[in-house]
Amino acid sequence: MIISFLEMKIFRKKQLLNPRDFLIFAVPKYIMYEEIMAATKKIKTALVSVFHKDGLDELLAKLNAEGVKFLSTGGTQKFIESLGYDCQTVESVTTYPSILGGRVKTLHPKVFGGILGRRENEGDQQQMREYEIPEIDLVIVDLYPFEQTVASGAGEADIIEKIDIGGISLIRAGAKNFNDVVIVPSKAEYSVLLDILNRKGAQTDIEDRRMFAERAFGVSSHYDTAIHNWFAKK
Repeated sequence: MIISFLEMKIFRKKQLLNPRDFLIFAVPKYIMYEEIMAATKKIKTALVSVFHKDGLDELLAKLNAEGVKFLSTGGTQKFIESLGYDCQTVESVTTYPSILGGRVKTLHPKVFGGILGRRENEGDQQQMREYEIPEIDLVIVDLYPFEQTVASGAGEADIIEKIDIGGISLIRAGAKNFNDVVIVPSKAEYSVLLDILNRKGAQTDIEDRRMFAERAFGVSSHYDTAIHNWFAKK
């Protein structure tokens, strides 16, 4: 949606905007909808689900110092708690345990609804309240090492189990809703987020979130390509 200067004059004459609104919005010739919606977003709750935990402790320390609440499962939850931080279990939100040998942990509407729910959409917000879906503002994921497992000469069964399902879904969900959510798709981005936290505190702007979304889809694309190539060679 583009609002022109002329349209602003028409809106003003029809008294759809008050004088202060007009003065604020009529300065540029064109006003992009995205720019209007690009408010700074506060990080309040982080879902952390990673395979590699090296380098994560410094990031968690900063997030904890900023008052961010942690949500996690399995080994990541135990790692967070070992550092002395409170961590709510995903199971306590979904009321379902990790099942099928760990194949299903985070795949639940109360998790993905918290990531995909649009903060500016009243319909989404009403449903989140109705179904008691908590907002998730930050998703930190590090996928199962599929390529490394293939390179190690592991058997087919082990390789299949290193095809990440929940993690890749979290990455895509967080990236899709970048207007509201920060997605950290691999350990390579830990330091990038830490730098933002050190400069801005627990908040991001639209440029930050779009940048992480771009990286996230890059990670997703590379990961799926590696899996496809492995299947194609069988």
